[in-house]
Amino acid sequence: MQNKPQMVEAVLFYNEGTICKEMLYPEFEAVLDGVVALPEFADRQMHAVYVMINPRLQVRAAVFFCLDFNEDGSADDGWNIPLRQLAERTGRGPDMGAGPIRLACRSQCPVSWHQMHMWDPKVSAERNDLAVLRDTIKRNQLGLLVEDEGAPVVPAERLQMVAEDAWYAAEAGKEATTQRSESHEREQRQKAALLIKQQRQRIANLERLREEDALKSAAAADKERKLLQDEIRSLQQQLQQQTELNASLHAQMTAQAESFQKAREEMSKQLRTLEVSGRVEIGAAREQFEHEAQARIAAAVAEYKEQVAIRDVELAYRNELDAQQEEEIQRLKNECETLRQSGDRVLEDLSRQGVVFADADLAMELSELTRAANRANASFYAIDPRGLVANPDIDLDLPVAEWNQHVFKSQNSLRVLSELTGGVAVVNRNDFVNALKQIDAETSDYYVLGFYTSNPDPTVRTRRLEVKVGRAGAEVRSRTHYTLPRNVVAVGP
Repeated sequence: MQNKPQMVEAVLFYNEGTICKEMLYPEFEAVLDGVVALPEFADRQMHAVYVMINPRLQVRAAVFFCLDFNEDGSADDGWNIPLRQLAERTGRGPDMGAGPIRLACRSQCPVSWHQMHMWDPKVSAERNDLAVLRDTIKRNQLGLLVEDEGAPVVPAERLQMVAEDAWYAAEAGKEATTQRSESHEREQRQKAALLIKQQRQRIANLERLREEDALKSAAAADKERKLLQDEIRSLQQQLQQQTELNASLHAQMTAQAESFQKAREEMSKQLRTLEVSGRVEIGAAREQFEHEAQARIAAAVAEYKEQVAIRDVELAYRNELDAQQEEEIQRLKNECETLRQSGDRVLEDLSRQGVVFADADLAMELSELTRAANRANASFYAIDPRGLVANPDIDLDLPVAEWNQHVFKSQNSLRVLSELTGGVAVVNRNDFVNALKQIDAETSDYYVLGFYTSNPDPTVRTRRLEVKVGRAGAEVRSRTHYTLPRNVVAVGP
């Protein structure tokens, strides 16, 4: 009976764009089980493809995966990818001669956690892995049973009517058909016999490799057993030596314990003797310490009494000075009140006589005051308690221009006094809370800068000042000038 070709599973390995090894799926399973090793793939990661081939040597499914090999050429025992399930569940791929195949690769994998163990075939003009796979399967180096293609269909226009005497085929035609059938069957049997022979040879090789591995394992086990026996003998010798050493140390410790006991008894006798003599010495020392302590206490009491007497005298003297100072303060207060009353009378007399202070006098006074403040490194923060000043009251019969001139002079003097000393004048504003916060901030945190002038000319008494900082957005508030005192020569650095 003739064997009917069926779908075949195979695994092919790629190396730099070409297929370097082909095997059937049962052989690949033997590699995974460690029965067969592939030394040519030792310590490498290989790109492989699992294919399902129909009887016409056409690919129906392909799974492109990676497989790591150990240093001895055996496959990684942790590798576990269900190739058949991936081939059944994956999506459609390109047409390789028998319609679209089922393709599983890194970019098209139905199970996401298997993507890291798969690879994508290259399809370009320089390298086409799918074309190489198709051509390799067509060469049939695996020796697969192939199904003969059917007789070609003859078009109707090429059919011709033959003579009636040639309608019935001769017996020679039947014999030729029979011979072709028998010849095809013989070829298939020869291929099957060759495949069986190859499989038997592979099984014999696998058996030989298994026996060699068993012999190697037995030799390694004997060698390890001998090493362990030698190590056990060495440990036994060390144990015996350690036992002897412990016995020797025990004898030494016993002798030392006896000597320590004798030394303890002698020390106890000496301590009792010292205790008796120490009690006598302690009694004598205690009496001497008590006499010395009483003498020191008496001397300290006398010294403290003398110091207390001196303090009493000093307190009496200070009380007398305080009384004199209080009398002096009261006298000064009386004189101040007398001077104030007399000053008020003088101002009233000057006012009745038509004497008034000129603007020049006010400017000179302000100039002297600012110079004194700048020399003392002091700043004025003047506050006009009137707030935002409006027109004069209805009760005052003053022209608006005169009132405005009066307000300007009074506020301008405050501005000059504050700005020339590096302060701020709070005028024409009612938000005193924010003004006081600003004054508090400026007087709490500030910098005091000192420098040597580079102008030695003493005749230039007024010097301009300008402070600059490199930080953007910062506002600097400082004195605009300073004036040298009279009869003082400026000296350079």
